[in-house]
Amino acid sequence: MWLKRLTLLAVLLACGVVALGAYTRLQDAGLGCPDWPGCYGKLVVPQSEHAISAANEAFPHRPLESHKAWPEMIHRYFASSLGLVIFAILFMCIRERKKNSRVPIKLPIALCILVVFQGLLGMWTVTLSLFPTVVMAHLLGGFTTLCLLFLLAVRVRLPKPPHALTLSPDQLDPAPSPLLKWALAGIVILGLQIALGGWTAANYAATVCNELPLCQTGWQQHINVTQAFQLWGHGVDDYEHGPHLGPDAKITIHVSHRIGAMITSAYLTGLFLFLLLSSQIRSKTKKAAGYGLGLLLLQVLLGISNVIFGLPLLVAVAHNGVAALLMMSLILVSVHLFRSGRPI
Repeated sequence: MWLKRLTLLAVLLACGVVALGAYTRLQDAGLGCPDWPGCYGKLVVPQSEHAISAANEAFPHRPLESHKAWPEMIHRYFASSLGLVIFAILFMCIRERKKNSRVPIKLPIALCILVVFQGLLGMWTVTLSLFPTVVMAHLLGGFTTLCLLFLLAVRVRLPKPPHALTLSPDQLDPAPSPLLKWALAGIVILGLQIALGGWTAANYAATVCNELPLCQTGWQQHINVTQAFQLWGHGVDDYEHGPHLGPDAKITIHVSHRIGAMITSAYLTGLFLFLLLSSQIRSKTKKAAGYGLGLLLLQVLLGISNVIFGLPLLVAVAHNGVAALLMMSLILVSVHLFRSGRPI
């Protein structure tokens, strides 16, 4: 019981971390605290006049801006709390494993390793002045942490299967559904699209195209793939606001993200509709597919709204959050397809 509650708490905390990370990035507050893990050498944002003066003297190249420092520190508080909860989950899984061999252990261990690496990426994000490759890796690490926690939460809530010896041959669980590979392909495609979104945000390319469906007239003449997807060796000291990239590279990144969105939307729409309309799919799988289709529609509308209204903060944050929910719906579909086997 406590393990179920703890995994649910971890999923909720991870959702908060992803949302706060997006908010911090979109507020240009990624360097709101120029050091790590504290903020101007403190565990809280300096507030008194004396503390602010001392902070500005210690970091003259980046004077304190409280409206940027607080989002960054709150994000760190949530991330640290999530890390502690994940280690608590591992401890509880190890203890429960002695009583029940079905309690997962590899997944909690992987999560602990991942959350430590996420902490390092968070540190490098600051110390390397928002280096785009690190920023994107940090975003993907956050999404991966959330999705693995969701998978763990689903697993610990799955009902125990009856003992095989009590079942007749036609009642035994069959092999995973052949549709599972299509759902897994959807996870990969959506993951790549999320990576493109992270690369777009990390390089401050979200607003360079303000027309639909792809970009302004003549965008084809501004394609520069080599510069747009250069992961290393930019040769500058500060990557805030993307000074290392020219307009052509930013247009290329943005257009790639939109093309990816079209491909992803087409694939997932086909997958969800097939699952919903098939008479051989179980009701739980259909329900998960219905959630996915609704989230996909919402995500498309949020993406269009970002373009039309010039990237409003709340809409942009919601765009990140719905992407995470969409990935979780695909994971849920995959779990049901794995367990359901042949249509029954």
